Amino acid sequence: MELKQLDALAAVAEHGRFSAAARALDTVQSNISTHIARLEDDLGAILVDRSAGELTPEGQAVLTRARRINTELAALRDDVTSMTSRVSGQVRIGIIGTTGRWLLPPLLDELSRSFPDVVTTVIDSTTTALIPLLEHGDLDLTVINTPLQHDELFTTPLFEEQLVVIAPDGHPLAVDGDRPIHIGELAMHDLLLSPPGSNLRVLIDDKARQENVVLRTIAELDGIRLAATMAFQGYAPAIVPVTAIPAWIGRGGWAVLTLQDMPRRLVGLAIRRRGMLSAPASATRDVLRRVVRDQAPSIQGLTAV
Repeated sequence: MELKQLDALAAVAEHGRFSAAARALDTVQSNISTHIARLEDDLGAILVDRSAGELTPEGQAVLTRARRINTELAALRDDVTSMTSRVSGQVRIGIIGTTGRWLLPPLLDELSRSFPDVVTTVIDSTTTALIPLLEHGDLDLTVINTPLQHDELFTTPLFEEQLVVIAPDGHPLAVDGDRPIHIGELAMHDLLLSPPGSNLRVLIDDKARQENVVLRTIAELDGIRLAATMAFQGYAPAIVPVTAIPAWIGRGGWAVLTLQDMPRRLVGLAIRRRGMLSAPASATRDVLRRVVRDQAPSIQGLTAV
């Protein structure tokens, strides 16, 4: 088995046809066909459905491993370079939107000062979308909602934050302005909530169950930042972490209601269990933790852990 055979499989998976894969790898179609055929002979399985231009289940399994191999090779090069000179190479970070808004500016500034030869790529998305990217090796580390039960990934806590309700002006919940609120007061109102089974929704549903409260949803959104924006714009109240309210946004047009006796959202750092972090990724992890500890005291309702 050779690396170029795995590269050919990855190109077919991305581009669909052998001819398109050949163009992407700057080679001829016959080379792609030969690489795939030899890989299939080696493994004793059909990896590509030629008629559909898609990978078979066996091909998908090989592709997942191939991506991890390429990630490890890139990390190997970065590690060796970093041992002979300064830490250099690429790091790919995934981060949830509400956290990225306050964490990325000081993180990128500190990385630039401490490790100027590290090139940082950031993917801003939901926890649901970031997990498979990390699992398949497209990301080196991710900042996501926790807890996470996953055989291939390992998480450590970064911080916890308070949950609040953003209630638009004109809504009955906003009549008395900013104030503490009990979850029972939400029972008679349609809310914007995260989808069932998500970490945030589990926190909310568990508390509602303990208090014998049934919450009503007007929509379920897999995106905390989107839910907050819709509440700001007057659509409906949303239950969100306190950092969903940007520090720079002007007040007016909504009330912020602090949920009393409510468990806090826990955000953590996830990495793959298998393999080692590259030197750039390891350096980024350490800087990220330090920046969280430095920034947490200045953010009301957020505590580093």
